[in-house]
Amino acid sequence: IGWLKSRHSFSFGNYYDAKHMGVSVLRVLNDDTVLPSAGFAAHSHQDMEIISYVTEGELEHKDSRGNRSIIKAGEMQRMSAGTGITHSEYNASASAEVKFLQIWILPKINGVTPSFQQKIISQTGPLTPLVTPEGADGTLSINQDVSISRLRLLVGESLVLKTRDRVGYLHIVAGKLFADDHVFDVGDAFSIHDNQSVELEAQEDFEALWFDLPLAN
Repeated sequence: IGWLKSRHSFSFGNYYDAKHMGVSVLRVLNDDTVLPSAGFAAHSHQDMEIISYVTEGELEHKDSRGNRSIIKAGEMQRMSAGTGITHSEYNASASAEVKFLQIWILPKINGVTPSFQQKIISQTGPLTPLVTPEGADGTLSINQDVSISRLRLLVGESLVLKTRDRVGYLHIVAGKLFADDHVFDVGDAFSIHDNQSVELEAQEDFEALWFDLPLAN
């Protein structure tokens, strides 16, 4: 729409497909690119866990609870909208684009007091937790039985992902991946359910977000 280029994983805005309404409690995953000095003017949310993960550039956040911050590349922010919050998101640069993933997760409990967290978490291994239900070990917390981890592999490295009575969803952020006789590129994703497992092999240096989700429609 001019200042915004947005690729939607699931139904959102003018894009609607009844077969793609989300996975488990993961409702929105948009890959957004915003032109310099442009962005989303003040708008409101209620009863939604909203996560922004910046991959390039810097994103400026302001909200009605007095929070104001710059989210830098590699940094993640979690906003629990709860009873209601108004916020805006703008490209903090006058010369460079900002690219980020906008993620919405349905909350476990509605009507909570709005809250805000933001931090950059250093990679400590191939699969590094960024978000956990209770904010364990320095991660961001979330009002849902969900964990989000960042997966990084160098070219040629491999890893097996498993689920145990859960749903797993992998969204590719950078690089190429070979899994289950398919090649997955930037913006591609797949889910595995119940007690399935999948072996991943990086075709290039690779980054993805891994969502550990409850069994839910």
